[in-house]
Amino acid sequence: MIRVVLLGIVSLFLFACGQSEDKQQASWLPPQGVKGDQAQGQKQFARLCSKCHGYQAAGSEKGPPLVHKIYSPDHHADLAFYMAAKNGASSHHWKFGDMPPVPAATPENMLDIVAYVRHLQSKAGIF
Repeated sequence: MIRVVLLGIVSLFLFACGQSEDKQQASWLPPQGVKGDQAQGQKQFARLCSKCHGYQAAGSEKGPPLVHKIYSPDHHADLAFYMAAKNGASSHHWKFGDMPPVPAATPENMLDIVAYVRHLQSKAGIF
């Protein structure tokens, strides 16, 4: 009986901890139905991303190109960009090492950055 009670308490604790993290993640979700501003995205990309992902997201010696079929919407949804900026990303497609979080990134400027990257990808015929 004590085991069952302890298991219930531990389960409740883990559920409560997960809820807190889920709420934090939810605050980073892009607003539904809102489109980002490509022009603002270009400026924000230059400020926050171009050091590693290069001019017009073409990549550099520090980071991969985002204008690449690997980052197309059907392989990396918009949310993947948000989560990479917030949490960092493990190296899995390229040999640049792990991407650190980008503390200056916000959900608002990520909305614009993603719009800009998707625009570049579209112009390049990726989707």
